Amino acid sequence: MTGFICIDKPQNMTSFTAANRARAILGCKKAGHTGTLDPMATGGLPIALSGATRFIELLPTAEKGYTARVRLGLTTDTLDTTGTVLSQSAVQVTPAQIEETALSFLGESLQTPPMYSALSKDGVRLYELARRGETVARTPRKIKISALAVSDVSENEFTLSVTCSAGTYIRSLADDIGRKLGCGAALSALRRTAANGFALNDCIPLEELEALRDAGKVQEHIFSVEQCLASYPSITVTAPQAVRFQNGGELFLNRIGNPKTGLYRMYAPDGRFLGLGEVPAEETADCLTVRRVFVDG
Repeated sequence: MTGFICIDKPQNMTSFTAANRARAILGCKKAGHTGTLDPMATGGLPIALSGATRFIELLPTAEKGYTARVRLGLTTDTLDTTGTVLSQSAVQVTPAQIEETALSFLGESLQTPPMYSALSKDGVRLYELARRGETVARTPRKIKISALAVSDVSENEFTLSVTCSAGTYIRSLADDIGRKLGCGAALSALRRTAANGFALNDCIPLEELEALRDAGKVQEHIFSVEQCLASYPSITVTAPQAVRFQNGGELFLNRIGNPKTGLYRMYAPDGRFLGLGEVPAEETADCLTVRRVFVDG
């Protein structure tokens, strides 16, 4: 069973645990998720199964979608309501002020990753350092928020719907909004609605996966590796070239149509998916190199 399945991750479970449970239920030798989702969060968690794990880092970059509930009037060490409260303040802002402030974060900006994150510093996860009470400098990263909406404002909470670039921390966004409003804010709930090209209607609740397996219906929810790489252009090669590619050999560009720089889905004459090839950016490059060979299993 090779491909990607998108799980609707339950609350209070790590992404690593969810991927391992899916692997065990489906009987795969290996599985890996395509990007960490906070334990408190629910929603889309794409999981690579078997040989698809080799293609995780090569999935086309896609925006992510989230629906978050934000609580005003407090700050915490984790930037969400699961953490230790650091401050509490009176909330004296109007719905219009909330919306205006939130919308000010539309577009490109620099965002500092939170200490409670899976990023590493000298080989140690930031959240491990944070649990020891350590704080280290983090380099702000460029993010882009392409869509944002505020709704369901009630008392000291509101809902935030966000479409953003990969690597954007919604907890940090909530904290930034709270700071700009002057009362502080923390995330009280988070649901990922889109990731790596998957939407919620592509997702299977983790608790239903075992029943689908027993009914023989899991394969209906598996997305092939080539499906997930469909945004890359394709090249069909000759039978001898296909053998050479599968053995890790380079292919001369002038013998495959002189493709431009970038990644390509590679196919044999009979339509078999071979993997991903890459034309290097160097001006002197005269060969397509093998980036990943597809192995079913």
